[in-house]
Amino acid sequence: MFRKTTMRRAIIEGTLIFIVGQLLGLAPIAWWPFWLFPGVLIVRTLLFIAPPVWTTMRVKSTKREKMSRRFWRLGPILALTCIAADVLIALLLGEATLWGGAAGPPDIARFGASGATHLAVSDFLVSTLARLVIFAVYYTIAVVCTRLANGGFLRFTMPAGNGRVTL
Repeated sequence: MFRKTTMRRAIIEGTLIFIVGQLLGLAPIAWWPFWLFPGVLIVRTLLFIAPPVWTTMRVKSTKREKMSRRFWRLGPILALTCIAADVLIALLLGEATLWGGAAGPPDIARFGASGATHLAVSDFLVSTLARLVIFAVYYTIAVVCTRLANGGFLRFTMPAGNGRVTL
């Protein structure tokens, strides 16, 4: 029942998970009660890790399909959609710091600013491209490992006397 969605919907769900994580990071650290903040950091980390795993697990596939081309393309496509959402959030709301809260004004306002808050368009594009490469590598690895783990590739059979045991 869990794996009953299309690739398009799974990508949308994974991107929404990523967006929630990014927006959660924009909440200032003082906004959270001190006893809840460690849990918020854990949730933010899980929301960063979860999109490729969630997306891969949600896709409907045939029983014989192990690793098809569409799963190899899923990681880079999901990375591209997540980076696009990240760019929109950074341009309109700003970037989050490691502990939470906005690092400064929105990036679109920083393009025309002068002084310490100035952001060159080339710097923005280079950092976005670097994050895209990192996300594409991580998301592809996560998709492949999740697919192989769920598709039966990590199962093996070993002899055990007259019968066999499958682990």
